[in-house]
Amino acid sequence: MMAPALDAAAFRGAMRNLAGGVAIVTTGQGDDRRGLTMTAITSVSADPPSLLVCINAASGSHDAVLRHGSFAVNVLGPEHADLALRFAGQAGLHGVARFEGEVWEVGLTGAPLLSSALCSLDCALDVHQRAGSHGIFIGRVKTARHRFGEPLLNFQGGFRALAVSAG
Repeated sequence: MMAPALDAAAFRGAMRNLAGGVAIVTTGQGDDRRGLTMTAITSVSADPPSLLVCINAASGSHDAVLRHGSFAVNVLGPEHADLALRFAGQAGLHGVARFEGEVWEVGLTGAPLLSSALCSLDCALDVHQRAGSHGIFIGRVKTARHRFGEPLLNFQGGFRALAVSAG
């Protein structure tokens, strides 16, 4: 006997138990900047340095990455929780309005880099592939910068800080 098909809500509920670092993925320039909060990010290769991000095809950021041919991954710390909510759409802001009030720099590829990010990785788009509702983007990392700090985590639908035990 076959198990019943897994519905999307049950799948999302299960995946909420996979803790992940929170990042803002950005693309574009000027008034065509776009960005979104995500955890679907992974390294692909160290040689050449490459990252994979998955973006819902219905998101404006999906098509913007294709238009601009680049994206940046800006890894957040706990002090960025409100910014993460803003880029997740919780403040009702869209497009370039999400970038207001923060210091952004322009990366080598033209993608926006958050000055206060725990790390920023500036990527030129190498591969785009559709998979269900999302686009899979693989980018070659052109520049990376980082600082010491604790990451912002997403776990069970909420943000968490990393708890380090004395040991």
